[in-house]
Amino acid sequence: MNLVVLIGRLTDDPTLRYTQTGVPVTTFRIAVDRPFINQQGERETDFFPVVTWRKLAEVCAHNLNKGRLVAVEGRLQTRSYQAQ
Repeated sequence: MNLVVLIGRLTDDPTLRYTQTGVPVTTFRIAVDRPFINQQGERETDFFPVVTWRKLAEVCAHNLNKGRLVAVEGRLQTRSYQAQ
């Protein structure tokens, strides 16, 4: 089962785009604080890219903005690429 729930704040306003077939897609990043402090006494933060599609993409683009606290539920997908 691939299910992840993240609660964090948006690092920028969402970006709404449309595919060549007209399907809306929105991308944004959220910053999630770790629940513990490191050896230097600081709280570390992880940054996660989020992609939404179709109607949810339009809702996110119109209602979310930088700094807003959000809860994201979905599946985790990793990607890799090799630069030239």
